[in-house]
Amino acid sequence: MEAIQEHKGLVYPLNRTNIDTDQIIPKQFLKRIERTGFGQFLFYNWRFDDDGNERADFELNKPEYQGASILLAGENFGCGSSREHAPWALLDYGFRVIIAPSFADIFYNNALKNGIIPIQLDESTLDQWMRQAEDSTLVLDVDLERQRIIDGHQHEVHFDIPAFHKEKLINGLDEIALTLKLEDEIEAYEQASGK
Repeated sequence: MEAIQEHKGLVYPLNRTNIDTDQIIPKQFLKRIERTGFGQFLFYNWRFDDDGNERADFELNKPEYQGASILLAGENFGCGSSREHAPWALLDYGFRVIIAPSFADIFYNNALKNGIIPIQLDESTLDQWMRQAEDSTLVLDVDLERQRIIDGHQHEVHFDIPAFHKEKLINGLDEIALTLKLEDEIEAYEQASGK
């Protein structure tokens, strides 16, 4: 997992609530066995018509949001099934931070496990940023170490994140890497138990 201490990026405002994992990555694209390559299918049914052509009316297809790496969304982001492909698709597309009033629990944990910073913020701050990002470009600076976000007006907002997950993200440690940190102890146990 790629370490992330601070991320400054262009914001894409997805002003919708209850975005489920099937909307994030539709089920027909879940046949791949690797974690990469899912970004092209992100929000597929919203981004493309039945013939595979980009929809001009979906904001993410607009030039001003190309290269966006911070996603603003409405409440209950990532609800629905527990597919880990949803954070894979978001990360592969280029999103490193998702800010919403609330997340589905399984999605929230899957995002953290895969190197995305999911941040829960109050709706008033989100609404303000959503309007700014819809009216013109908005860049946010997310400082994970200090747990703060600074907007273009130097307005500072603090956020909470569990210390364990913060440490994993800052150091780029997934569950396998955490296990490997205990390799000597695991080996000693195996030798002591005759395995």
